[in-house]
Amino acid sequence: MHAPAPAAPSPLRLLVVDDDRRAASNRAQWLCSLGHHASAAGSAAEAVQALGRAACDVVVLDGALPDAGRVAAAAGSGAGIVVLASGRGRSGPAGDAHVPTPVRDADVLAAIERARVAATARSRTSTAAGIPILGSHPAIRRVLDLVDRVAATPATVLVTGESGTGKSLLAREIHRQSGRAGRFVEVACGALSETLLESELFGHVAGAFTGATADRAGRFLQADGGTIFLDEIATASPALQVKLLRVLQEMAFEPVGGGRTHTVDARVILATHESLERLVAAGSFRADLFWRINVVTLEMPPLRSRPSDIPLLAAHFLAAAAAKAGRRVEGFTPAALEALVSHGWPGNVRELEHAVSRAAFLGRGPVVDVCDLPPTVGGGLPPDRAGGHDATSASALKAAMAVPERQLILEALERSGWRRDAAARALGINRTTLYKKAKRLGMNLAALREAPGRQ
Repeated sequence: MHAPAPAAPSPLRLLVVDDDRRAASNRAQWLCSLGHHASAAGSAAEAVQALGRAACDVVVLDGALPDAGRVAAAAGSGAGIVVLASGRGRSGPAGDAHVPTPVRDADVLAAIERARVAATARSRTSTAAGIPILGSHPAIRRVLDLVDRVAATPATVLVTGESGTGKSLLAREIHRQSGRAGRFVEVACGALSETLLESELFGHVAGAFTGATADRAGRFLQADGGTIFLDEIATASPALQVKLLRVLQEMAFEPVGGGRTHTVDARVILATHESLERLVAAGSFRADLFWRINVVTLEMPPLRSRPSDIPLLAAHFLAAAAAKAGRRVEGFTPAALEALVSHGWPGNVRELEHAVSRAAFLGRGPVVDVCDLPPTVGGGLPPDRAGGHDATSASALKAAMAVPERQLILEALERSGWRRDAAARALGINRTTLYKKAKRLGMNLAALREAPGRQ
C-alpha cells in the first residue's frame, strides 16, 4: 500500500517501468492519485514504444530491469530518470536520482522532484545554447528567415511537413527566439484518446471521470507565459476542435468537469503532416479553426529536397552518437557518404539520425562504412562500390554531390536576378570561383538564364 499524499502542485507526465507489471501498475495508479498523469510499462520494449508516442517528464525505472539503459536513452535529455533499487544485484543505469532499498513513498516523490529539476536544467542549458537546426540549403534558410521574423510576434504558427522533418525542433526554435519567459510545453495529440487529450490540454477536477481522484492542471495552464506546441493537430476530434477554437480566440477554457474559467497567455504553435486543406474539403476539419490557425505557415522541407545538407547533418549526428557510444569515429568512407546522399530518406532527418546512430553503435572501424549503415540505406549500391575505399567511390561521391551544388548555384542566381556578383556573395564565394564551379559542373549560365523555366 502506498501512503496518501496531498495533490501534487505541479502535475507531471510520468512513466513507471518495471518487469513486474503489477508493481508498475500499482505505482502508476498511486502517482495518478496524487494528481500526476502516470502510465505503466512492463518491459523495456514497451517503455520505448510509449516514449516514442508521447513526451514524458520523468521515467521511474526498476534498477534491475533488463535493458534499462535502452529506456533511459529513449527518454532523451528532456526527461528525468529515477532509478529504484531492487535488491536483485543490479545497479541499474545512470539516473538523475536513485532510491535505495527499502523503497519508501516519500523517497520516490523526492527523487521524482530531483529528476524533474535536473531535466529542466538540461532543457534550459540546451535552450540557452540554441537548438541546432542545421543546413545551408536555400529551402531550410527560407524557413529560418521566416522564424526570425515571426518569433517575437504573438502570431499563431502552423508548421507543416512530412514526418521526421523536424517540426518539433522548429517549434522549440520559435519559442527560443520569442523571448517568452514561460515553459515550452509539447503535446502529442495523436498519442491520446479524445477524453485523455481534453484532460491533458485543459486539466480536470476531482471526480470528473473514473480515476480522477484529484484536481489536475492541464498543459495550457502549464504553458502560461510560454509556448504550447500541439503536434499532429489533424487528429483532434470535431468536439475538441470546437474547444480549441474558443481557446485560440479567447485564451480561456474550463477544466474537464469544472466550472471555473482559466485564462492564459500562451503562444500557440501547431503542427501536422497532413493537408488540412484536404481535411477541410472532406469535412473532417473545421474551416473556421483552419483559418484561425493558418496565420503563419512554415513548411519544413523533406530531406530529399536538400541533399547538400546531408553530409553536415550526418556529421553532427555521428559526433553525438559516438560520444554516447564512448568510441572515436572520425567520419564516413566515400561510399558510405555516397549512400547517405543518394538515399531517398522517407523518414527524413529522423531516419538519417537513426541510421547514423546505428552505424556509430554497431560499427567497429574508425570510420563509418556502407556495411555499418542499415540495409535500406546502403543496400542500393552496386557490390563494386560497397567497400567504399577506392577511387571509383570517390568519383561517384563527387558526381552525387554535383547535383545539390548545381542546384545551389541555380537558386542563388534566381534569387539575385541572375546578377552573378550578387549570387557569388550569397554563396560565400567570389565571382571567379563561381565561374570555375559552373564550368566544372558543365553549366552554361547564359543559356540557363534564357532557358524555359530557367532549369
